[in-house]
Amino acid sequence: MKNICVVGTGYVGLVTGTCLAQAGHRVVCVDSDAKKIKMLQSGKVPIYEPGLEKLIRKNVRQKRLHFCGSIPDGMHHQGKSADAVFIAVGTPPLPDGSADLTTVEHVAMEITQALKQYTVIVEKSTVPVETGGWVAKTIQAYNYKNIPFDVASNPEFLREGSAVEDFLHPDRIVLGVSSKKAEKMLREIYEPIQAPIVVTDIKSAEIIKHASNSFLAMKISYINAVANLCEKTGADVTQVAHGMGLDKRIGASFLNAGAGYGGFCFPKDLEAFYWISKKKGYDFKLLQAVKEINEGQKEAVLHKVEEELWNLNGKRIGFLGLSFKPNTDDLRFAPSLEIIGHLQSKGASIQAYDPVAMPKAGRILKNVRLVRTAYECARGADALILMTEWSEFKDLDFKKIKNRMRRPVLIDARNLYDPAAMRKLGFNYRSIGRP
Repeated sequence: MKNICVVGTGYVGLVTGTCLAQAGHRVVCVDSDAKKIKMLQSGKVPIYEPGLEKLIRKNVRQKRLHFCGSIPDGMHHQGKSADAVFIAVGTPPLPDGSADLTTVEHVAMEITQALKQYTVIVEKSTVPVETGGWVAKTIQAYNYKNIPFDVASNPEFLREGSAVEDFLHPDRIVLGVSSKKAEKMLREIYEPIQAPIVVTDIKSAEIIKHASNSFLAMKISYINAVANLCEKTGADVTQVAHGMGLDKRIGASFLNAGAGYGGFCFPKDLEAFYWISKKKGYDFKLLQAVKEINEGQKEAVLHKVEEELWNLNGKRIGFLGLSFKPNTDDLRFAPSLEIIGHLQSKGASIQAYDPVAMPKAGRILKNVRLVRTAYECARGADALILMTEWSEFKDLDFKKIKNRMRRPVLIDARNLYDPAAMRKLGFNYRSIGRP
């Protein structure tokens, strides 16, 4: 068992801390947000992530997981000093696409002031290449007592909606280290988790994260571009994707055409990777094309609505799903938000339902009527747009849905439904890349 401090209790930090506790370590999660810490201490979870709340309660009860509001307390909680500190704070995008590393720097300085023994400081946040070097320089500059330390990079590959499973049963664990001592510490931390371990230098580990997310974003944009061609030729993108995905060199994952990717990771990481490349003198044009195709998918959904309804002024449009993907309440960079904004700008009124994201939507969306069921979302609507493929939307009674609508227009932006079945029910049905 190791003593571990995790700084940051967002999606990454909270899942990391909880799962490391589940693996048998003693973990203290730190956050400067006193309200969030109080909530966690009382057994409540500020984010929706399947399985996470249950694990938090279990490990708090077994005294392996703790929460506090300061880094010194987290590093020396109840008289036990941390063997490793994981930095899992936000690195939001700046206007030029680069990552804001201010919080990472501040955390590194606070960690330095609290050092008492050899400690491995681990980058868990997604950061641009060379950040590890800056963290090490920052700690060295303020390490007046010359306490030994190492900096390491341990990028996360967690998918919102399956983050707990991804952490406990990963495809691989990447350890970017600069010493055998740091490697040994991290190997011992991850020993309970059965997965291939890839050991690299710190810079390579940092690039692995950005390169992986950018590649997956590219795969989504690629199949969306193929979907656009399918629409113009009468082909079916789902059949094309199936045929492609059976090739082991390609694989079936991330070949689902739709309204484009969203969430916090793909848009932010793609921008950051492009910014890094330009800074180093390489114009990574492919990344720009990936972004442009993704933006075009939102416009494609809007175009389908206009083709069906003509003028949007005064029309009522219902949204089934708001979160950027199922099994999460995350609305950051969700395609639904941008599409709603465009529709409102053209005079449409919006009503929406999401199984989980309604509380967050209420704080973000303006002049949107949030309803309690999918059927209420259909009431009086001139069109329904399926934006998130939640499981509960698969088995809706579409006769009931149609009877509540003013006009039977259904825009399926995730290709969830069978076109022939929907048209047989009398819907003017439109999907992505399918005839």
